[in-house]
Order: sequence, then C-alpha cells, then structure tokens
Amino acid sequence: MASALQYPLPFLLLILLLLYPTAAQTPGNISLGSSLTAQRNDPYWASLSGDFAFGFQQIGQGGYLLAIWFNKIQEKTVVWSANGDNLAPRGSKVELTINGQLVLCDPTGKEIWKAHLDSSRVAYAAMLDSGNLVLASTDTVYLWQSFDNPTDTILPTKTLRQPGKLVSRYSKTSYSNGRFQFTVKPDGNLVLETRAFPMDSSNEAYWSSKTVGSGFQVVFNQSGSVYLAARNGSILKMISSDAGSTEDFYQRAILEYDGVFRHYLYPKSTTISRSGRWPEAWSPLSSFIPSNICGDITQGTGSGACGFNSYCTLGNDQRPNCHCPEGYTFIDPDDVVKGCKQNFQPQSCDEAFPETDSFDIRSLINTDWPLSDYEHFLEQTEDWCRQACLADCFCAVAIFRNGECWKKKIPLSNGRMESTVGGIALIKIRKENSTSKPSDADSKDKDRSTLILLGSVLLSSSVFLNFLLLLAAFLIVFRFNHWKPKVLQSYEVMPGVNLRSFTYEELNKATNGFKEELGNGSFATVYKGALESDNRELVAVKKLYNMVRQGDQEFKTELSAIGRTNHRNLVQLLGFCNEGEHRILVYEFMRHGSLASFLFGGSRPNWYQRMQIALGTARGLFYLHEECSTQIIHCDIKPQNILVDDYLTARISDFGLAKLLKTDQTRTATGIRGTKGYVAPEWFRNMPVTVKVDVYSFGILLLEIICCRKNFEAEVQDENEMILADWAYDCYKDRKLDLVVANDKEAMDDMKRVEIYVMIAVWCIQEDPSLRPTMKKVVQMMEGAVEVLVPPDPSSFMSSI
Repeated sequence: MASALQYPLPFLLLILLLLYPTAAQTPGNISLGSSLTAQRNDPYWASLSGDFAFGFQQIGQGGYLLAIWFNKIQEKTVVWSANGDNLAPRGSKVELTINGQLVLCDPTGKEIWKAHLDSSRVAYAAMLDSGNLVLASTDTVYLWQSFDNPTDTILPTKTLRQPGKLVSRYSKTSYSNGRFQFTVKPDGNLVLETRAFPMDSSNEAYWSSKTVGSGFQVVFNQSGSVYLAARNGSILKMISSDAGSTEDFYQRAILEYDGVFRHYLYPKSTTISRSGRWPEAWSPLSSFIPSNICGDITQGTGSGACGFNSYCTLGNDQRPNCHCPEGYTFIDPDDVVKGCKQNFQPQSCDEAFPETDSFDIRSLINTDWPLSDYEHFLEQTEDWCRQACLADCFCAVAIFRNGECWKKKIPLSNGRMESTVGGIALIKIRKENSTSKPSDADSKDKDRSTLILLGSVLLSSSVFLNFLLLLAAFLIVFRFNHWKPKVLQSYEVMPGVNLRSFTYEELNKATNGFKEELGNGSFATVYKGALESDNRELVAVKKLYNMVRQGDQEFKTELSAIGRTNHRNLVQLLGFCNEGEHRILVYEFMRHGSLASFLFGGSRPNWYQRMQIALGTARGLFYLHEECSTQIIHCDIKPQNILVDDYLTARISDFGLAKLLKTDQTRTATGIRGTKGYVAPEWFRNMPVTVKVDVYSFGILLLEIICCRKNFEAEVQDENEMILADWAYDCYKDRKLDLVVANDKEAMDDMKRVEIYVMIAVWCIQEDPSLRPTMKKVVQMMEGAVEVLVPPDPSSFMSSI
C-alpha cells in the first residue's frame, strides 16, 4: 500500500478539509441574514476555538431545542436554551435578520422565540469562546447576550447580578422551566427557592447565604471558584472552590432539575484517550448545595423535594429518589414529581356505614410528611396512635415518635425517609378484600329507584302482560343455558376457613401441565398457574412429596390451622389438593420472588427497605408463635422462604409445613430440619425444639439483611472461609461495625440503628435457647419500644458445658 508521504502536502490538506464536518459554519462573526434550520445533521454556529456551538438539538423523538452547548466533547451538554417551554418542529428556522433581530420561527413563519433588545444597531452576532452568544454593534458593543439571559447554568467569567436568577429545568429530559430557582435577591441574600409551579413566583427558600444587605452578585471566575461577592468585590460566601483551572477543565455550575446547585468538571487535555474512549461523564465537585435536598425542603406550600403523597430518599449519588407508600401509585410513572394517588377508595365519613374494619395500617420507619398534620397528641402509645387513625375518616397517615402522635390528611407534603427522622409512619390503606360500602349502597339505591320507575311504567302500560311472557321465556332459556355450567364450576370449601379444595385436573390445567417452574427444593416444586374460575388470577402451585403417611382428615386438620392464619407478613394459602397420591398447596402469587434474589442479586433493596423487610419478617414470626389460633413453628426461616410483594413487604412462606413432612425430611446431611447455616444448635443435641429455633434462624437472616452477604456458601471449600455470624460479632465487639455495611451510604449514615440491629441479631443467635428473646420482644426492640442490652458472646453457652 502506498504511504501517505508519497502524496503532496496540498493534496493531504485538501483531503482533511473534505473530511471536516461541513455542518458547522466557519468560526467568526455571523453576518446579518444568516440562518440555521432544524433538521437532521443540524448546522450550527461555532465559537472560534470550537469549544461551544449555537444551533438546534433534537430532544428525544420530539421537537428541537435552540441552544448553546459544549461542542468538543461527546456529551453535547446544553448550557443555555431559548425555547425550553416550546420546542420547535422540524424545519423551523432561527435567523439573524437584516434588521438585526434574532428570531426563531416555525415552518409556517409563526414566531416561537425572539431575543429582546431595545436597539436596532446590531451589525453581527458571534458565538464566543466563553460560551456567550452576543449580538453586537459595529463598535463591538454587546446589545444582547445570552449571559444576561441565563437559563439553569452559569459558566466561567459569568456573573449573576442582583436580581438575576437561574431556573431549573423540569426534568432530566425536559428543558421547560421547573420547580426551583437560584436567586440573588434585591436585599442581597442569595437563596435557593421552590417555585409556585407552573407560575414564575417563588414559595419559600430552602437554602440561604444569610447575606441580607451585603450580597450583590455571584461570580464564576477563571480559577474555577464560584462565590457570592459584595459590590466592592469582596467575597461574602464561597459556594465552590478548588475545582482546578479553566485552562485544564471545561466547567459549568448548574441548578439541576432536582433542586441542587452543583459544580461540574470535564478534562480538556484528553478529549479522547489513547484507548479511543471518551472520558467518563461530567464529574461533580462535592461542594453542592444543599447537601440533603430530601430533608432541607420543609415548607408550608408546595410538595417538597418529591411530589404530593410521595416520600424522598437520598441515593448514593446524592440525588433524590421519589417513592409512593404502600397503597399509593405514581400519577404518572414517567413523571414521578407529579406525586402519588391512592389506589383505593378513601374511608367514608358516613356514620351509617362505619368502615373502621375495612382498613389496615402499613408501617414505614424513619418516615414523615412534616407540616401535613391536623391533630397532635402527647404521651400515647403506638397502638393508640394506630387505632386513632383507623377510627378517624380524615386521617390518611399517623406519625408516632417518642410517645407523640400526629394525624395527617391528604395531600401529604415534604415527604422524606432518613435516619434522622426517627419514629414510624402509620399509613392507612383499604384491606384488599374490602369494598366501599357507601358506594355500593348508593348503587343499590339507584338500582332500586330504576326498578320502581320501570315497574310504574309497565303497570300503567297495556304491554305489561307481554313483558311478563317474555321475561318467563328468558328465565327458562337462562336456566338451561347457564345453570348447568355454574353447577360444574362450583368448588368445595373447607369448613371454618376460606380454603378451596381443588381437583388434580383443575391444577394441571391451571399450570398448563405443571410447565412453568418457579423453584424447587427437597420436599416440593413450585409452579406458576392461573385460575380460570377467578379471571386468570395468578397463583403459586406447590407440589409436595415425601409427605407424612396420614389420613385425609389429619392432613386437612393441619391445613385448617394454616388456613386460619391471616397476617400481612404471611403468604396467603388459597387452597389445596388432597386427591389420591397428590398433595398440592395453592398460594397467592408473589411477583418479585424471594428475598434471596433481592439481597444477593444485582438490585438489592436500599437500607430503609431492608429494615422494613426485617421488621415485617419479625412481625410475621411473632404472629405465628403467639397470635394465631394454633402455635406454628416454621423450622426453616431463610431468605428463600421470605417472599417480597409489589410493595417490598416481607411475606413468610412455607410456614406450617413442618408437621406435614416426614420426620426424616431434611435439607441437610445431618438428619435435622432446616437449612445449613440457619439451623439452631439444639437440633444437634438432645434438647427440646421450641419456637426459639425460629428466633435463631431469624438472627442469621437479620445479619444477612444488614450486610447483604450470604451466611453460608455450600460450594466454598476453603477452611478459612468467613462465617457471617462470627465475623459480624467480631466487628461489633471490636467496634468496627462500619465494615459490616461498607459501601452502603444510607446504612453508614444510620450507624446507631446498624449497631442496635446487630445487637438484636446477636441476642437471637445465642447458643443457649433460654437467652434468646421471644419474637414479640424482638419486634419491640426493633421498633425502639424496649431497650437493647449488650449481648454476650453467642458461643459462651458451649464453653460453659
């Protein structure tokens, strides 16, 4: 192949010119009459260095944004825009007219945006290397400039003078005006404020420089510092510094859509690395304000950091994450700041139809909606607070903290979940099997009125006898066509409980021949099914084997005990099959699967969600041990047997199966019940097995939930392999609990609770069963109602034998 050096230099220069993108206009002044059109491979006006460009950027699959952006990096980051509230359609044109006006019009010529200036002496436009677009006169006086009309960003050499402001965009992908603004007030105070969205007026400040009477302008200098200065230039408030020189980094400071003011850097010298890759995305400096947007917004008007009826958690990237409480869903999942709505009929205040029993309470720890309360009570218990909210038709949520109870009504505002909040939110939702009686009553009244009206008309008409004959004929046809199938569709219900008795053929059909397997173990395989008689309701069908050889009545007796359980932290048993050799259980379907896949998979729950799951599991076990009609010992508590519903609520499964299995049924090679790593020591000794075996297993599970680490790996053969329980206790004893939750920012910010929960777990895994607390006391300790004492070494019982 011929070398490039064989070709003359002018020829090579010609080739380079041909390869240079023709979309960009040659840098320099932009003459009157020049224009750009919104289209693919958009042309643009570049600055002399090529660092910045002015032109059109297409936003998603929508319209075009007239903007200024960083042009030498892969991420064409917008720093200014003209028409964020009104994107331009394809074919729109921005023109520097002969009269010196900069105007954006749609393809029909209708004006979309215009640069407002008082002078008609514009001679040219220019895109400057500072990122400033200017309209200038012949004597280089700037008659209009983008720096004087900022959107959400300031750049080095830019000053934001009193009463200037930045307005955040609405979302990451929407450039319309959003919910926050950064303002130098006329009184000299620099503030971050929420806006009375969609109006331009402001609500209240959630951050302030506290410089009333002295502040004048925000300066972004070439050394990379952002600060508030007085009129004489002295620095009053340093906002961001130590960013590095603007010669080495592209820099921008932006009020982002989440309400946080951040300073970003991007290296200039290595635009593309030697490996051919671009650098990582813009790097934020740690000096952003405010430091915790979730907790810093507490205002009487507006929704807070997230939308109404939602709550905010701070992510590891310091960005707010918005969530709906259980019983609520996002109004628009693609726009979470619109807030959440109740997905149930609210409680009626009609005394003729009291609905107290139709509602239940869901709990969220460390959660609050400040300023939404309408009643406040002192020196009360959590149970009193819970019942007070259930009995009050206005109450949507009650907050219980340190013996105080606050009732709150819809809409809830300023929601946040963080360790500093403390207490517990008691959220009232309608029970799943409950309907709104007033609505039904209204419907019945309407039906009754309709029948009365129809009867009056018919009785006064000569066709009444004909109508009766037609009705009789209809009833006869209906009887023959519909009565028989309904008889065939009827099913047996176990007396005393709402458990259906299925035939094997029904379940074979529901599971499509037991085709889709959800999981399996040593005593059962679980299949996904859909019940045709219940509008294709999804179910989990568990085929049991190695069953106790006992009569049908004994089998049904044990099922009856399980069927009578009713708790939000238990998976509901819907029915069974006891036909021939087939022993099958039918459960409600849990879409998110087991806790094991959450804890040890790719998307683990955050710290607060994990604490809710741990508390829910404890409450479920407390119910099985002490509150249901027949005491049930689970015997196999582990992450695989804790399922997670749509609201990340813990649901214990496989409870009560211990009595249904053969006495030698085992999950280990030791001939004992349970799973290796979770089995209580008394299984190995000649000691009675009590509910304390579940307490031990819960202690191991609690450590796994705290650490997001497995207690036991069956395939690991290394004798030095760490045992989670031993390691966690050593970390607690050596005061190194930060190692237990390393790389978990939320947990690191809540170390007091981490310590308490580890202490509770250590109490649970005591080798002496008598030292282990009951599950009732575990729940009380986790809720903060009972003090957690210093636990002894878990293995001290063995050393004393």
